[in-house]
Amino acid sequence: MALYSAAAAVLEGLERGAGGVKALVYHSRFPHVRQLYALVSETLRYSPVLEELLAGAALLQAEKKLSPQLAKGLKCGGRWKALARRHRARLEAELARLKVRRKVSRNEDLLAPAQAAGPGASQIPRYVRVNTLKTRVDDVVDFFKREGYSYLGKAASVEELRALSGKKFLLDLHLPELLVFPPQTDFHENLLYTSGHIILQDKASCLPAFLLSPAAGSHVIDACAAPGNKTSHLAAILKNKGRIFAFDVDTKRLATMNTMLMRAGVTGFQLAQQDFLTVDPGDPKYSKVAYILLDPSCSGSGMVNRVPMAEAAPSAERLQALAGFQRKVLSHALSFPALQRLVYSTCSLHQEENEDVVGAVLQEWGSAFRLVDAFPCWPCRGLAAFPGAESCLRASAADTLTHGFFVAVLERRGDGAAASSSLPAAADDSPQHGKGTEPGAAPRKRKRKKQRVKEGNDPF
Repeated sequence: MALYSAAAAVLEGLERGAGGVKALVYHSRFPHVRQLYALVSETLRYSPVLEELLAGAALLQAEKKLSPQLAKGLKCGGRWKALARRHRARLEAELARLKVRRKVSRNEDLLAPAQAAGPGASQIPRYVRVNTLKTRVDDVVDFFKREGYSYLGKAASVEELRALSGKKFLLDLHLPELLVFPPQTDFHENLLYTSGHIILQDKASCLPAFLLSPAAGSHVIDACAAPGNKTSHLAAILKNKGRIFAFDVDTKRLATMNTMLMRAGVTGFQLAQQDFLTVDPGDPKYSKVAYILLDPSCSGSGMVNRVPMAEAAPSAERLQALAGFQRKVLSHALSFPALQRLVYSTCSLHQEENEDVVGAVLQEWGSAFRLVDAFPCWPCRGLAAFPGAESCLRASAADTLTHGFFVAVLERRGDGAAASSSLPAAADDSPQHGKGTEPGAAPRKRKRKKQRVKEGNDPF
């Protein structure tokens, strides 16, 4: 019941204009924010259908104490569950009549064309990033095989990911530590997830840290860090050797992030509740920062079926305001004196927030930085907004089976710049997996076998 009551409170807040979906979810005090966000988003997606269903069944007239927002959940606990059971026949009959009137057979077909067009969140595979700070890909594969899943090896094409069904899974064709399961596979209660050995992270969201590719021992800034998946990915690439400075302005998001990073076994990080624009590049603390990951606030228009339609289509004024902020924060990031490589990313589809921002800032900095032709095997490239923009990456539900995303890799010119050849060109067929040790564990002998996933209370 707590989940659905929390979702109803978020929906009521949206109707009052008290904030956006993300802000209201993070300030809800509900302990499982991802679960709450998913329920709210799916309810918003089906909101017109649910309103018609509730009106036809006259449920709100029959149950005066039931709010419209809570009624839209249709699944609850405690006394609300008993209420739903009491009216189940009425609701199912009205749903059947609605499908007959619309001449459709599936719930999905009841959605308006704009909502149903193209691959939605329900068609995007479940991506699972193996946390190499705690385990190895091979060990996680063995664990899932023991749980009854069938491992099909490394994918050769996006079509193989699209065809996944049942209890089958693949190794991603691009990213070497990413496993791919059928859409809507739920691992939130799985032992590997609750213990931090796997991270549930969309493939496109894995690209920024993967392409930044900081060397072990480096100092790195994650400029707009919460909720922390990219930060934990950076730590895994660094093998917990180095230092990560992570910034975010929201206290509650930072608290959630801290919990997640601790669970993932991340060490050597420093969280700060601070606007990145107020961070002094000349502070000696950041004198060795050679890498910056910048994923600033954006319209979120690439988040498939996860935000209300009004939020997914911002006004021209809103886009210009976002782009202005993004240009400012990107230029600020480039001013760190020891910076060698930066990744700029958004979950937006709009050129104004992506190519236009990168092109304007590169022009502002003259010849100091260059755009790297990153990940040549990636199929979707940047829009032709300026010469060389095709070096940027784009992702989409239709073409890459991910949420919509944009990534650009910038490097400082000159002898001290990191070599562009160190950027990943493609996933290796035999990737070097991280060590299967817990943080703080005693050193092991060189020939000792790595830790294996076992059945029981302890996953290793």
